[in-house]
Formats: sequence, C-alpha cells, structure tokens
Amino acid sequence: MHAISHQTHALSINPATGETVGSYPYETASQLDAALTRATDAFRAWRHTPVGQRAELMLALAATLRDQAETMAQMITLEMGKPIAQARAEIGKCAGLCEWYAAHGPAMLAPEPTLVDNGEAHIEYRPLGPILAVMPWNFPVWQVLRGAVPTLLSGNTYVLKHAPNVMGSAYLMQQVFQRAGFADGLFEVINVTQDGVSSAIADPRIAAVTLTGSVRAGIAIGSQAGAALKKCVLELGGSDPFIVLNDANLDEAVQAAVIGRFQNSGQVCAAAKRLIIEEGVVHAFTARFVEASRQLVMGDPTSIDTYIGPMARFDLRDELHGQVQATLEEGASLLLGGHKIEGAGNYYAPTVLANVTDQMTSFRQELFGPVASIITARDAEHAVALANDSEFGLTASVFTTDAEQARHIANQLETGGIFINAYSVSDPRVAFGGVKKSGFGRELSHFGVREFCNAQTVWLNRR
Repeated sequence: MHAISHQTHALSINPATGETVGSYPYETASQLDAALTRATDAFRAWRHTPVGQRAELMLALAATLRDQAETMAQMITLEMGKPIAQARAEIGKCAGLCEWYAAHGPAMLAPEPTLVDNGEAHIEYRPLGPILAVMPWNFPVWQVLRGAVPTLLSGNTYVLKHAPNVMGSAYLMQQVFQRAGFADGLFEVINVTQDGVSSAIADPRIAAVTLTGSVRAGIAIGSQAGAALKKCVLELGGSDPFIVLNDANLDEAVQAAVIGRFQNSGQVCAAAKRLIIEEGVVHAFTARFVEASRQLVMGDPTSIDTYIGPMARFDLRDELHGQVQATLEEGASLLLGGHKIEGAGNYYAPTVLANVTDQMTSFRQELFGPVASIITARDAEHAVALANDSEFGLTASVFTTDAEQARHIANQLETGGIFINAYSVSDPRVAFGGVKKSGFGRELSHFGVREFCNAQTVWLNRR
C-alpha cells in the first residue's frame, strides 16, 4: 500500500547499501485483467481437484522450497535486510508449513455430519474463488505462504499483491510454485499501485481479500472490501505486552524478551514491544536485558554472525527515530542506543527505553524496529491493566512460575494469542490473528483452511 499512482515502477532498494537492486514496472489495466482471468480460469478446475491431490502438490512445494532455499534467502536479505541466518530459517519454516498442511489439512476440509430430525445433514467446505492478498515486506515469504498454502489447499486460487520493495521475492515464489507443478493462475502475482488494488477488490472475479499491514491500510482495504460485499481478513500489527512477574525465571524471561523484541531487526507484528515488569524485579530484569541487548551483533546482513541488520525502509527508520525522540522528550530514560547509525546503510542502534509510562509515545504507538520500552507495574493486576490499555490486541507474553496465576491473567488479556513463559510465534498448529485495531479473522490451523470457504449446509430429508 506504499506505492502511489504516479509511480511507474516498484523499486527494491538494498537497505544495507542504499543501492537499487530491482525495478519492476507496474502492470497496466489490461495486464491486471489478464492476471485475474488466469486466476479465475484456474479456479474452475482447481476447485474440483480432490483435496488429496492438492495435498500432494503441497509436498512438492515443500521440496521445491528446500531446493531453492538459498536463492530465496539471499533475495530476502538483499531486498529487506533480514540477517541471512534468519532468512534461511524463514524458508525452512515455510517448507514445514507445507508439509504440516499436506498431512493435516485434508481432514479439516472433510464433510462434517450433523444429526437432524427426520433426515441427515452435513457441512461441506466449498472454496470461494480467487483471493486477493495484499502482503507486507517483513517476512516476504512466510507472510505470503502462511495464507496461500491453506487458501490453496481449500480449493481457492491466490492473487498476490506484494510490497513494492520485495517484488523480487514475489516473482521467485511464483517460479517456485510453477516448478512444484502448480498450474498457471493458481498462484498469481500482480504488481500494481493502490489504484490497481482498488480495481482488483471491486472486480467481481475476486471473491475475498486478505491484508497484513498498517491500521491505515486496513481501514482502506476493509472499507473497499465492505463496499464490494466481500469478506476480508485483516492482520494489522500491534504493540504486544510482555509481562514479567516477580516470581518469573529471569534468565528465561530476559532471553525471550531479547529474541522477541530484536529478531528481524525488531520488524515483527507479534513482538515483545511493551515490556511490562513487576516492580519487585524491574531493576534486575532491566540490567540483564540492557546487557544482553548490548551484546547483539549488528552489521552486514549477509554475515552468519549478524543478528540485527538494517531496517527495511529508510522512511520507516526516520519515523521510528521520531517516536524514540518524542518518548524521551516526554520523560523516558535512554539506557541504550537511541540513534541512527552513520553511513550508507539503513541501520538503527538497538534501543532500550526505561521509565516509560502509559501516556508516552512508545506506549501508545507501535514501534516497528529495534526499540524496547520498559514499563513498571505495581503488581499483576496493574500489569494486566497496562497490557490491555492499548488500541491493539495481537499477542501477549506472560512470565511467571505460578501456573494458576498465568491462566488467570490469560483469561483477562484482550489479545488474539497468549504465550506463557514464551515469546510470541506464528505456528501452523494454532490460529493467528488479533482483536481491536490489530484486525480480525484468523490465519493458520483449521481456521486458516476454512477462512475463505463457504460452509455449505447439505440437508437430506428422509421420507
């Protein structure tokens, strides 16, 4: 959603150097029309393909991903700066996703019998048609495939509008699908501006829409989908709370907080952004967290030793720095970082803000980069109140050795996912999505398979 209509090309800029590494012309209206026609034509045959055959293709996709893993990982690192070890892990996770859905997905689509008086009834899960997916750059392959794989398995076709700065990754994925044996049109990539997205949403051939992006993008896409009476799934990020109580294992909590905040250079929707620490351990936690953060290796994302690479876009680094400066002016303490790294690359120093309160910028807004905010809670009840005092509700983490207390807190948190003694993850075995301004709808698990299905009642009346 970052392209504007007067631009002629989507540009991929290496954030480690500032150099343009790809230029992809936006498609014309006739090219978009042809892509939607291919997706529609492919759907006619695909919807009637037995789900077992679809599952076999998912296994072929997994094998192809593993075969092309290094090429894809290098493209991710080149286009958006993800450290190469994390980029390789992303592709491996995608292959595992395909294998999991191949094994478990068909059962999720089986007819569900229901007893009714004087007859029999069952629910059939029927695909809707071509699904438009507007996807972000931060996980250029995982973010796409975690939606595409269950959507395709359920018999829909998938039309990808990727972020302009990772179009190289988008076209590589299209090639991988083709190599795996998927017919033309099943996984279709479109390179269009905002106007093209609006045209696609309004087009009767598109059956539904899914978006991962900002709240602003979600409002725009959701409004257009609603105007066209089309279902949509929106995953709009968050400002996830990471609660540490007095009885927590601090070693585990600190290690999880560092990974949960700084992986992918802090550019993760479901991440430990607001570290809410009970006052009995806040000083000990803070000291350990700052020292562990200080040890993280920042630098060349192609190096296996690098943990924090450049931020993906220069404008987003400027926005992040503005949020940090505003929070400091509001009275927070700077314990680490807080500045841009000089040079051609788009680096921002790992940053820790302390003494953050509920009225400060870094508490109220999402900070999408390597910045952690430490907030002190008086007790567990206050920690829950702070956690819920947000317009977002994607995931949350709670660290405590009291299992009963953990369950009690989980029951009170207003989020789509809660991770006890762990940092947030997305995993095919469990549903992923949020509430409040983090969006609605679910990806992964059986929810992801059925999200774009018509749950059709079939009732046979016995005479």
